[in-house]
Order: sequence, then C-alpha cells, then structure tokens
Amino acid sequence: MYYGEIKKCDIANGTGVRVSLFVSGCRNCCPGCFNKETWDFQYGNPYTPETEQEILDLLKPDYIEGFSLLGGEPFEPENQAVLEGLLKRIKELYPEKNVWCYTGYQYDKDLKPGGKVYTKHTEEMLSCIDILVDGRFLEEEKDITLKFRGSRNQRILELGKERE
Repeated sequence: MYYGEIKKCDIANGTGVRVSLFVSGCRNCCPGCFNKETWDFQYGNPYTPETEQEILDLLKPDYIEGFSLLGGEPFEPENQAVLEGLLKRIKELYPEKNVWCYTGYQYDKDLKPGGKVYTKHTEEMLSCIDILVDGRFLEEEKDITLKFRGSRNQRILELGKERE
C-alpha cells in the first residue's frame, strides 16, 4: 500500500486535533475530488512498519483527539489488510481516541457481505471506526457550509453507537 500524506495536526477531517493518513488508490474517481492525485495506487510513499510507528507516535500527545483515515480510498480491497492492522493497533494503544474514516463507498451497500468492496478485512476495519463518513463526493451536491463532508449526499455515521 502507498500513502500520499500524513497530517500531524489536522483540524478539518473530524473533531478536535487529529492525525490523518491519506492513503493512495481510488476507483471512485469522483469529478471535483479535492485529492485527485491519490487516485493512483502508486502515488506518494510506500507504507512501511516505520510509517505505522510514526503514526502511532504522533497519536501519543493528550491534545490529539483521534485519528482520521482518508484517501484515495481506504476501503479499496488492496488497502484493507494493511489498514485493518493499523486500526487495530490504534484501538489497542489508544482506546480513548476516536477514529474517523472517509469512504466514497456506501456503508449499508458496499461495505456489507456481498458488497462491492467487502473483503475478509472489512468488518474488522469497521469495528475500529467510530465515525464513518460515507458516499461519493457529488459536485452537484457540493455544499461548503457542511461540517466534515463535501456534498449533501454524504452521511456521517456513528458506528461506535451501533456497538453500544
């Protein structure tokens, strides 16, 4: 897996101050995407054990509220095995921190058994995610007044509440 960027102090992609990972690879290719370069699965840098340790170290300070996972597309099948491992480590080391994930796929359609990108890693990934922002970015639904999403069709789903 490759990634485009690690943001060390992100305040745009979830609540509070966050560490964010922008993974590479996306087949949704939404017109008007703000991160078009990450559609390429080989964009950026290879994700290594050192990359993972850097993310885990960046999450240590108390002022970091959580972790955000974006893309590209985290739920592309090629990305899921690596991200499952990362999310599990984050939840083990920092159970008090929340995890947000942005996907162009639909939770109740594409991420369920038989769905477009469902793999043996999908459910474990979802079990580590507290807030999932789902749905393709649609330029005709773009609304800059929305918090934490780019278009009106996108949903903010509290997966953590489903587990309670």
